[in-house]
Amino acid sequence: MSAPTSATLDIRGDAGDARVALAREAVHNAFDDALIAELTAALRALGADPAVRVVVLSGRGASFCAGADLGWMRRMAHYHYDENLADAHALAAMLATLANLAKPVVARVHGATYGGGVGLVACCDIAVGTPRATFALSEVRLGLIPSTIGPYVARAIGARAAHRYFLTGERFAADEALRLGLLHEVVADDALDARIDAIVDALLRSGPAAQ
Repeated sequence: MSAPTSATLDIRGDAGDARVALAREAVHNAFDDALIAELTAALRALGADPAVRVVVLSGRGASFCAGADLGWMRRMAHYHYDENLADAHALAAMLATLANLAKPVVARVHGATYGGGVGLVACCDIAVGTPRATFALSEVRLGLIPSTIGPYVARAIGARAAHRYFLTGERFAADEALRLGLLHEVVADDALDARIDAIVDALLRSGPAAQ
């Protein structure tokens, strides 16, 4: 397995699967421009590595991903139009790389999963969470539109549900995420890793060209 190392990503691999963990625990794995660039580069490297068959995406600490880092967003408020456009294109490229990776991607979801974090889950092929996972498309609370993640979220949960949660910013629980199709399964906290391993094993038993 070959992928760029990073201060904000923890990447490990064994027997055909790569485990990629967001590792900005102090800010609940919120992403900024640096993490976006690093995750994009890591996914592209893993996608090109023939030894990697499956990618598992997770978050270190108490949360999966709290969306965009507020400090980064404050900096962006002072950017020129071209700088903001470049950041938007970088985020769009990261999501597209994840959604279109030519290998199965499994999301291991726990804790807070907000804004862009919901977008990450929606981009993955399979998503398993715990009962304590909580979700929100909270951009509207900041006067923003979930534009970059919008198509992926709408594809995952349907246009009607996306309209509601894009407009209200309400939090919803794991059982609602399961009902909507954002999660495929909800399992107990202490069973999460075993369930992820079982899914990875099933994926490794299948034909990579067909996948």
